[in-house]
Amino acid sequence: MALIATLIGCGSSESSSSSSSTDSAGQEKLKKITIFQSKVEITEKLENVVKKYTEETGNEAEVWGAAGDNYGTQLQMKLTSNQGPSIFSIGTGTEAEKFKSYFYDMSNEEYVKNIAPNMALEINGKIVGVPYGVEGYGLVYSKEMVDPSEVKDLDSFSKTLEKFKAEGINGLALSQEGYFLIGHIINTPFALQPDYQDYIEKLNNGEVKMSETKEFQEFAKFMDAIKSYVKNPLEIKYDTQMGDFATGKTAMVHQGNWSYSMLKDYGDFGSKIGLMPFPLAGNDKLTVGVASNWVINGTADADEIKAANAFLDWLFNSETGKSTIVNDFQFIPAMTNIEAGDLDPLSEAVYEATKSGKTLPTANNYFPAGIIMNDLAPAAQEYFLSKDMTGEQFLQKLDEVWAKASK
Repeated sequence: MALIATLIGCGSSESSSSSSSTDSAGQEKLKKITIFQSKVEITEKLENVVKKYTEETGNEAEVWGAAGDNYGTQLQMKLTSNQGPSIFSIGTGTEAEKFKSYFYDMSNEEYVKNIAPNMALEINGKIVGVPYGVEGYGLVYSKEMVDPSEVKDLDSFSKTLEKFKAEGINGLALSQEGYFLIGHIINTPFALQPDYQDYIEKLNNGEVKMSETKEFQEFAKFMDAIKSYVKNPLEIKYDTQMGDFATGKTAMVHQGNWSYSMLKDYGDFGSKIGLMPFPLAGNDKLTVGVASNWVINGTADADEIKAANAFLDWLFNSETGKSTIVNDFQFIPAMTNIEAGDLDPLSEAVYEATKSGKTLPTANNYFPAGIIMNDLAPAAQEYFLSKDMTGEQFLQKLDEVWAKASK
């Protein structure tokens, strides 16, 4: 699920005397670089790939570990004190906006040409970050229970849920956790706006309202259908949600490719499940976003930037680097020149959507910080707890809490 990262500044005090020399094999000896990133589960694997990089190129790189959960704070300190690193990770959206003055413009580098459609981190028309990999979500469904061609709009969605309720089956499960209750599903009406970043900015400024926007008005009707025909999500936790789906008690869940890790404990679902779009306003695309991005510290000196570019070029183009991304990091590639490994069916659906460009953006990355957990989730809890609260009133409540949170 979507992770954060940030950037970093570096006036670099590393010695650069050997930055333009060559070794005995005739390879250019580049300045040593440092790498700082937020995804703790790949730290050891990243250290291993850095060793392989040195073995293959003769150039050195060092991985810095983040202590605890305060990666962003540590990054900010390193940036403002001009201590490096050369390469760092940054989340898409508000995190990237916060640190954009430190970004190196990668637009003319060879390796960015293979980034999948719509997946590069871009600011002011410049490519400044390369995605780690992608994650996506929509409606995870049982092929034995649901035909996606029959769930294409509000009417067919509602009738499907009504049919399952009559059969004693939960047609669709949301769960009580903030992102799974509201943060992911509300992404769709935002992502369907002609310019979702502009819409969010206008919403922040009080210039538009969700309750007066047609995609949100239809979203409210989808939520009313969910409230009417399925089990109350406030009674469902993530593990129960996935367990009931795995055992046939639930036909669909609003989830992402990460949820397969829960399903595989129940057996082999290889050909039995799929991932389809949430069909708001006839939407036929999966929501696909980038967990984090690799960026280069644009305030480093020229030799360090050159060495950082060389490392990323190796990571995304060498056989060793490409294999690491897929097999060691186990990311769904966001690069068109990297073939995916043995993907589970949900990740395969996300990968295919990414390659074709048939994706919705993760607009919720641009929400005001903390608003999903602190404001939208409590509003959604109130909606599902109150028997009399309509979807229309829910939208008005969302407008109300958004206005307070964005001040």
